[in-house]
Amino acid sequence: MSLEILSTIFNIILIIVRIYTFGMLFYFLMSWLPGARENGLGRFLAKIYEPFLEPFRRIIPPIGIIDISSIVALFVLFLFREGLGSIFNIILNSL
Repeated sequence: MSLEILSTIFNIILIIVRIYTFGMLFYFLMSWLPGARENGLGRFLAKIYEPFLEPFRRIIPPIGIIDISSIVALFVLFLFREGLGSIFNIILNSL
């Protein structure tokens, strides 16, 4: 497999993870708007992001009306994206 093709595949994966991260941030911000999560877009995003957020919510309960688990989930996703990028760079540099 060509180094250029492998690099393209890795970049596509990183772009997908980045899009997922921005979508989750958008979903998180929707919680500040009354009724935003009850419309069609909110329900669609819930199907995508709630399975990822559920384990964090089981571990970190809400503090009053503030859901810190979403912030932790965003941070973990950011660390995952950065770690994935580093792993890809190591692989590409070793070829």
